[in-house]
Amino acid sequence: MERYDYPAVGETLYCDTLRCGLRLNVVPKPGFARAHAMLAANYGGADRRFRLKGKLHDTPMGVAHYLEHKMFAMPEGDAMYTMAASGAQPNAFTSAWMTAYYFDTTEDFETNLRTLLRFVTTPYFPEESVEKERGIIAQEIAMTEDDPDFVCYTELLRSLYANHPLRDPVVGTAESIRAITPKVLERCHKLFYHPGNLALSVVGDVEPARILDIAAGLLRSSPDPAPVRDYGEPEPETPRRQRFTKAMEVSAPQFLLGIRLPDPGTGEERLRRRLLGDLSLSCLYRQSTPFFTRLYGEGLLNTDFFTEIDTGRGTATLLAGGESREPERVFDRFLELAERVAAEGLDEAVFARKKKAFYGKSVRGLAAFGGLCENLAEAAFGGYRFPDAFALLDSLRAEDVQDFVRQALRREGFAMSVIRPLREKEAESHA
Repeated sequence: MERYDYPAVGETLYCDTLRCGLRLNVVPKPGFARAHAMLAANYGGADRRFRLKGKLHDTPMGVAHYLEHKMFAMPEGDAMYTMAASGAQPNAFTSAWMTAYYFDTTEDFETNLRTLLRFVTTPYFPEESVEKERGIIAQEIAMTEDDPDFVCYTELLRSLYANHPLRDPVVGTAESIRAITPKVLERCHKLFYHPGNLALSVVGDVEPARILDIAAGLLRSSPDPAPVRDYGEPEPETPRRQRFTKAMEVSAPQFLLGIRLPDPGTGEERLRRRLLGDLSLSCLYRQSTPFFTRLYGEGLLNTDFFTEIDTGRGTATLLAGGESREPERVFDRFLELAERVAAEGLDEAVFARKKKAFYGKSVRGLAAFGGLCENLAEAAFGGYRFPDAFALLDSLRAEDVQDFVRQALRREGFAMSVIRPLREKEAESHA
């Protein structure tokens, strides 16, 4: 295994790619009783269309999420119960880009790791079980349709993207999941759950060589060719629509504004762009900035306000949102600040202070084992080493933030989604 030391943050990373293709990342934490492991597939809700041997294949919306639900099932029983009986807390999630299965434990780590590796790589989809799960997922979908946060987010993506499957919900729709059969699940598992498309991340008081031996002993390589993913036609320069508004059961207006960012690329450049975008948001908009403090004082924002960047394959999306009685005013002020920074830049002293705080927060994040494992998995699929972020962060300058804002935060590229209280709709109809 290759060893990388990061004395500036007191961490060591062990990396290897096994013969079977599995990408392995281990961060030892000597003296900690708790350990965390995550086995992630480089396959998510947006990976619905692909080419294999020159032929184009389409799969129903929601397959990746359906697989997540079914993967814990094993011929001998439910792996979730098996792991819980061994002292672990297992769970899973599906995003647009990745499906991850993980556990946290203070006992029987190796036993639980073996179970994790076995159930994720074992296809077991009995017809009756798959049909039963359809009803459970249909209920989950029905709940999202009444969830203001989900509607606000989904409609923003539908505003920003005209073609990319990112615009569709990861869970699918009541109609799309009816087309998901055991055969569909088996095929997608075979194509996307082989070791060459998986990454194992482990953080805790563990021996890296031992983790490697366990994984190598349980996993076998797949001889099948890898599918080439297809995300549709290139997106137009401007959003499909710039505003979406819907009345729902909320106490105050909720909003999300967003913009598509350029292709983040791969390798170190991908990590640099991710860091630069995140640092820029910290410098301009997050809590403790003049922007937030001023709007909070005016009653336009509360502590629910957030900003983030979601980086995927070939695209990235900047999001900002929360509650506000006047979302349009927040939007205008957001854009005004971006335009001012693009033209005038940042004060060097302010930038230095914000960068130091961002660096400190990132170092503290290393203590969150689950978050660190997720970052290690994303790095494995993105072609970089996550701890390299700290040296890259140190190299960023105020003019880099100005360049990011000038190039990425263009007024014409933004869209906004707003969920308004039903009483506002009723007031309008009676006016």
